[in-house]
Amino acid sequence: MTRLDHTLMALRQAGRSGLVTYFAAGDPDPAACLALLRGLPAAGADVIELGMPFSDPVADGPVLQQANARALAGGQTLKRTLALLREFRDSGWETPVVLMGYMNPLLRYGVEAFMADAAAAGADGLIVIDLPIEHADDIGRAARARGIHLIRMSAPTSEDARLAEVLRDASGFVYHIMLAGTTGASLPDEH
Repeated sequence: MTRLDHTLMALRQAGRSGLVTYFAAGDPDPAACLALLRGLPAAGADVIELGMPFSDPVADGPVLQQANARALAGGQTLKRTLALLREFRDSGWETPVVLMGYMNPLLRYGVEAFMADAAAAGADGLIVIDLPIEHADDIGRAARARGIHLIRMSAPTSEDARLAEVLRDASGFVYHIMLAGTTGASLPDEH
């Protein structure tokens, strides 16, 4: 069982929801980012999503696009993101960390090399925003071989047949997108 498995089981046993936090690695700068990462467990984070900055975050709204741009302008890379995670783990923190990002940087890095390095750094899960389940088998196998959960996604528009496919071989948890559309582009109307 992974750190993520233990955390999710403990949350279920306690009958409570978990707090999952997100921020883009390297934003606003590497030192502040490491301090933030180290502070999240004490602030109550049960799971940390660590964004892997990308130049074209098309599924993200303006706030996350700007965070990605600042991180990249500051020199953040996928290797530096994994080094940041390794520093967090070297400090003794056991809070599960799920890396979140896009497929292009993983392909450029090399999927097998990325999974090996992510596992060595202490990643517990991976959310690839633009990876449809129809193309996830090879990446899922590579992740499982390294003890990393490949988190699948569902949306408010997902039909029952699609949800069945998402749940088949799901690992860790299912990331359910709250709204149809771009993340952070707008908020739901209050009624």
